[in-house]
Amino acid sequence: MAQDRKKVLVLGAGYAGLQTITKLQKLISAEDAEVTLINKNDYHYESTWLHEASAGTINYEELLYPIETAIDNSKVNFVKAEVTKIDRNAKKVETDSGIYDFDILVVALGFISETFGIEGMKDYAFQIENVLTSRKLSRHIEDKFANYASSKEKDENDLAILVGGAGFTGIEFLGELVTRIPELCNKYGVDQDKVRITCVEAAPKMLPMFSDELVNYAVSFLEDRGVEFKIATPIVAANEKGFVVKVDDKEQQLEANTAVWAAGVRGSELMEESFEGVKRGRIVNESDLTIKGYDDIFVIGDCSAFIPEGEERPLPTTAQIAMQQGEATAKNIANILNGNPTDKFEYIDRGTVCSLGAHDGVGVVFGKDIAGKKASFMKKIIDTRAIYKIGGFGLAFKKGKF
Repeated sequence: MAQDRKKVLVLGAGYAGLQTITKLQKLISAEDAEVTLINKNDYHYESTWLHEASAGTINYEELLYPIETAIDNSKVNFVKAEVTKIDRNAKKVETDSGIYDFDILVVALGFISETFGIEGMKDYAFQIENVLTSRKLSRHIEDKFANYASSKEKDENDLAILVGGAGFTGIEFLGELVTRIPELCNKYGVDQDKVRITCVEAAPKMLPMFSDELVNYAVSFLEDRGVEFKIATPIVAANEKGFVVKVDDKEQQLEANTAVWAAGVRGSELMEESFEGVKRGRIVNESDLTIKGYDDIFVIGDCSAFIPEGEERPLPTTAQIAMQQGEATAKNIANILNGNPTDKFEYIDRGTVCSLGAHDGVGVVFGKDIAGKKASFMKKIIDTRAIYKIGGFGLAFKKGKF
């Protein structure tokens, strides 16, 4: 029996990959398959909380937990390694600590920041990308306040923060920032009126997934707390001074000693190297989340571009979708192992909530607009549920938001 055990390889322990593993280990026995999870860190982090760690409203340690706490070691081998190459035809995955064969592969390698080729953006702006970038950014913001407070020659730009992007991440980050700034001003004896937070967005509308009422609520909330918005203003470059923007076809320099890029993500760069037809690190799926020509390779989470039946655009890359894809993939792997046909993936939209700091927010839940404390409460439920679904009650109790 052991000779025939299929090798299932899962790449990445974000929401999609870890949900696949935690669901799969409940559906199959150790005799059914040899399951291996490969991830470059030995921890999972809640990427939907990165904006909080980036602003410094939570400690970076709060958003991670050891992968070992979520997996059943009798059914799953965990390998801490970085994937360097996927050879889909030879059915091998190369890592910085060895080569692994597979019969069934799940690619859930997550996202990286997408700067759309804007000159200098990677070099001069902070990205909200992972635990390390978040730690760097929150430290940098505090350092600038400390520097301002202790300098004889004061540089007003130490108290200036530019945020590129008024989508989900940008707005959530601003929500945390307006909570953090009063604390920093208090700690370093800085006059809060001197702090300048400017959000720059190329599109004519921010938070395009929400109604005008909700967008107005979010804008008023942030403007009341000192954020200035420059909408329909494309950023053409980033440099040591800040952002260069285009206003009425003229270039203009916005100055700040902290510049943050929060306006785009793409799937892992390994996607382009490994598969054809990849755009911005995402590949279009078949209806069961496999990819064309390979019924034993599933691509899910930020690397997938799943287009629901009858739609033209792929689903966005959200934790909710990644986790539903993980569950569906686990069921389909069990189907394959049992010799059954795979099922189509059907996404159930339970709603979306955008937080504005710890006690406010806007969102749509089951088709209804919500704002304020109610939205904030729903956000905490969503965040805690995500941990519960992967790590069970113990982890949700320890790491959840209540």
